[in-house]
Amino acid sequence: MKYLKLAEFYEEAGGTTKRLEKIEILSKFLKQLDERDRDVLYLLMGDIYPEYDDRKIGISNQLALKCIAKSTGINEKDVLKEWRNIGDLGKVAEKLVSNKKQSTLRSQVLTTSKVIDNLRRLPRLIGKGTVSKKVSLITELLTSASSLEALYLVRTLIGDLRIGVKESTIRDSISSAFFNREDGASKKIQDAIDKTNDIAAVFDIAGKKKLSGFNKLKLEVGKPIKVMLAGKALTIKDAFVSVGKPCAVEYKYDGFRMLIHKDGEKIMFFTRNLENVSNQFPEIVGYIKKYVKGKSFVLDSEAVGFNKKTKEYRPFQEISQRIRRKYNIEKLQDELPVELTVFDILFYEGKSLLSEPFEKRSALVRKIVQNHPYKIVTSKQIITSDEKKAEAFYKKALGDNQEGAMFKNLSAGYQPGRRVGHMLKIKPESKDLDLVITGGEYGTGKRSGWLSSFILSCRGKKGEFLEVGKMGTGIKEKPTVLPSSVKDAERKEKSTLDTGADISFNELTEKLKPYFLKESGRTVKIKPKIVVSVTYQEIQKSPNYNSGFALRFPRFTALRPDRSANSVSTLEELKKDYDSQKRNWRYG
Repeated sequence: MKYLKLAEFYEEAGGTTKRLEKIEILSKFLKQLDERDRDVLYLLMGDIYPEYDDRKIGISNQLALKCIAKSTGINEKDVLKEWRNIGDLGKVAEKLVSNKKQSTLRSQVLTTSKVIDNLRRLPRLIGKGTVSKKVSLITELLTSASSLEALYLVRTLIGDLRIGVKESTIRDSISSAFFNREDGASKKIQDAIDKTNDIAAVFDIAGKKKLSGFNKLKLEVGKPIKVMLAGKALTIKDAFVSVGKPCAVEYKYDGFRMLIHKDGEKIMFFTRNLENVSNQFPEIVGYIKKYVKGKSFVLDSEAVGFNKKTKEYRPFQEISQRIRRKYNIEKLQDELPVELTVFDILFYEGKSLLSEPFEKRSALVRKIVQNHPYKIVTSKQIITSDEKKAEAFYKKALGDNQEGAMFKNLSAGYQPGRRVGHMLKIKPESKDLDLVITGGEYGTGKRSGWLSSFILSCRGKKGEFLEVGKMGTGIKEKPTVLPSSVKDAERKEKSTLDTGADISFNELTEKLKPYFLKESGRTVKIKPKIVVSVTYQEIQKSPNYNSGFALRFPRFTALRPDRSANSVSTLEELKKDYDSQKRNWRYG
């Protein structure tokens, strides 16, 4: 397939905000593809492999800028100037390639197979000369690209495709293209996506136009899927109304989510963002081998930090650096120990349990996991219809330094990647949110040279990011000074690690720089990538932000590298919090 056809699809799909129109455009495009074009499905999502694969394109704005300069023969400073004026590197590439092509002939026709081949070689490059090799591979593509192709090629490289195609859009387009929107088709397709996390594998089956073919796709140990997410309840009474009585009530743990995969002797851990963090937790490998019965399984769990001396549980931000640390694992393991709390199971001994009721899955967890406090345990749980018992349990969870309580429908299945109504969380009066940074402003005086205030955004109904306020407190003035004994490799790693609440304006600015989209005077527009937890005093209605709301006194508490921009708090959640604070409910 010529890449131009794909670029034309991008242009057409990105030209409408109407979902039904986008689905119609994509369904027509999918009908043109055959099985040899399966990898194009990854490109539609701005990627080169299935979502679970940790091989990513990983090109920064600065490197993309260098490639544009080299392929067009224009000085990097002039390309940077264009970027500051236009604010979109893809548009910069389109403009500069267009000017160049007016006086030169294209060297060859660009195909999707060539694009995918070159892009897949990028993550494999390591060692000396890596940057120049990457520049060469990208420049080869840009040199052959038309202006429209250059636009979307650069946007693909930096992970900013901007065509509004989501997993649900592809699902419904496949249903329309191959099954004429037959009843139940979208659900079958979604189930297949949930089990495989591989949109191209689903496309392969869809091309045969038999819905029964999706039954062949199974959940596989070693291939991570998205975790099921909880909805939010304002009160204990509301939680019971939504999930039914009796229900399971469990602690809501203040840790980081982990899917544990075991296949024989091979054990792997994945975060909710599908990151493989198996090497960072050698002690948990031992716990799984010793205290969990079974040859193959997938467990859903939470890793919770605790104080080695007092045995008190510690908040997420104090232990978050364990997620990314690659050096001195044993030392960190001793300083920041974690307890693995298992609360669900998705697969056991060759059988998927996604459709099994939670009551059955929960019972199996408690049958196969041998509790050893401060190593591995099952979640604290009661099954009740009594609101007073649930409230007492909830208060006990708070007294044990956990976030709150979870309410779970006993007969519900497991729905990967969905925020469901049959699993709800309840916390004290809502005073904290996970939000993404989408802008900033450079400081003055002692804060000059780095950003000193940060625009926070939530997600809207259509997945857009809506501003809810500015944050400038909770951040240190000066960066942490590492002792000279720290090796260069560790020093470099430390600079890219999540340091929880212990982070300076300078360090946070450096983390955000790869995602700068446009600078205008002292203000910066930032790609929504870095997620932070914030506390606040209250939510107010405000015309100053496009969400319609503003956080009063937002304060930074932690970076959340375990969370993606797509999982931040929603506008709907802010509205509920706004309504609940007026009623002055502390808890159920």
